[in-house]
Amino acid sequence: MTELSVGLLILRVAFGLTMAAHGYGKFFQGGRIPGTAGWFDSMGMRPGKVHAVLAATSEVASGLAIALGLLTPFAGGLFIALMIVAGYTVHAENGFFIVKSGWEYNFILAVFGLGIAMVGPGEYSLDHAFGIADTLSGWTGLIIALIVGVGGGIGQLVVFYRPPAKTS
Repeated sequence: MTELSVGLLILRVAFGLTMAAHGYGKFFQGGRIPGTAGWFDSMGMRPGKVHAVLAATSEVASGLAIALGLLTPFAGGLFIALMIVAGYTVHAENGFFIVKSGWEYNFILAVFGLGIAMVGPGEYSLDHAFGIADTLSGWTGLIIALIVGVGGGIGQLVVFYRPPAKTS
């Protein structure tokens, strides 16, 4: 049992289950998918229902995959994509700090996704058990996460984001 692998396990489980909980909430709490869809429509992510289902599914899937250490750079890339979209559509105009509803939290989750993609999930992971941890980490993991994350996040914004007109 190495300290590094135990430390990575702790980080993966904490960050992964936090992300999965956000997706779970969109499916099963509060306004559920219809409420989330209305919110997405109101902010300009149309069609709202499609984006609500995609966001909730991506959050649950990427969170569980990170917690399990499964296809880690792809899951890390989903963290990045989700946080680019959330940071830009919801938090960007509020500045950096979360206390003013800024994008600080989004930034931390995205950086975690990128970092874990590069260093790999550690010994206590499904990637390690399947013998793919070394193949999918390092520079390869970083590049995969950047392509999936930055490409996916910016692509989604370019194709779907149409912010409502500001009222004066």
